[in-house]
Amino acid sequence: MRVPIRKHVFLGVLIVLPSLIYLVISQRQSSGTTLGEKWFEEKYKHQMKELDSETYQKLVVEGDRVPFEPLLDPMLIPRVPGTANHARVKQFIKDHMRGLEWTIETDAFQDNTPHGVKPFENIITTLNPDTPRRLVLACHFDSKYSNDDSFIGATDSAVPCAMLLHMAQAMQSMFTEHKNSQQNVTLQFIFFDGEEAFQYWTSTDSIYGSRHLAAKWDNTLYPPNNAEGTTMLNRMDMLVLLDLLGTANPKLSSFFQETSHWHNTLVQTEQQLKRSQFWSGSTRHNIFQARASFGGIEDDHIPFLQRGVDILHLIPSPFPTVWHKPSDNRDALDFPTISNLNKVFRLFVARYLHLPSS
Repeated sequence: MRVPIRKHVFLGVLIVLPSLIYLVISQRQSSGTTLGEKWFEEKYKHQMKELDSETYQKLVVEGDRVPFEPLLDPMLIPRVPGTANHARVKQFIKDHMRGLEWTIETDAFQDNTPHGVKPFENIITTLNPDTPRRLVLACHFDSKYSNDDSFIGATDSAVPCAMLLHMAQAMQSMFTEHKNSQQNVTLQFIFFDGEEAFQYWTSTDSIYGSRHLAAKWDNTLYPPNNAEGTTMLNRMDMLVLLDLLGTANPKLSSFFQETSHWHNTLVQTEQQLKRSQFWSGSTRHNIFQARASFGGIEDDHIPFLQRGVDILHLIPSPFPTVWHKPSDNRDALDFPTISNLNKVFRLFVARYLHLPSS
């Protein structure tokens, strides 16, 4: 993810693209097409489901009983693509998700970098691969190259990856029930490789994994040989990208008009947790900002945004002060904040997937 941004280039895309998407949706509606008539249009009318008190309590209280740090600690090491540490972290993610009986796919490839040809491998884990639609949560698991191989990247992005691993474990019983039931949307986690630049952030030296996967899925028909031309990208209801999380007092704004209503549910969830006294630490600071900040930050969502996928980008603005510094390590982390974010994300996913299914 980098720098709040070359606005003369990217901000124009962000302004024009939402308008184009809105126009397409409006034309669908005005032409008499009923939303939900086709599987890939069902996302336009998808609604959150309110949780009963028992489910809410289970998600908030019992979810916190699953230890977070054992899932974080194995990733608090330098993990530059092509290194032994990188391979170790990659295997840790696969083993954890496979142990929870998620389906594991990988997207392995090689690409030219300023440091020569490097191997990359995106990890795609899916709760129920037979379900057409997916709510996609994502992060990147690589860390930035440093001359002395010392940069850990706790917020960037070990913590976001651990958050997904923790969610899969904390909600395992609900996810298993959902997986075994008839549902029209499932959950998918993507752990992107090669987000960081090896030298300077450019269109070719950055987001290696997301660029490769977005292009691949854009050229992969789903269902195979279908007449409508839908692709794997049409299976994505929304890409929720987590990055630079883990420090105290982050401010997470809504960057995209198409997903502003989903961001509002995060705002409301935070306030609900505070009212019910399930919030750790001070209640004065709001993590999820009610005010929109339509602009943007370059990150792994860009190749998907450019292909029409709806994006919910959960990244602090401003960035944490430890960004790309040696101090982005365990000492920079605020675990009560991480716990609060985990609660919000669990409730968001449960409501989106309509858990429990029975």
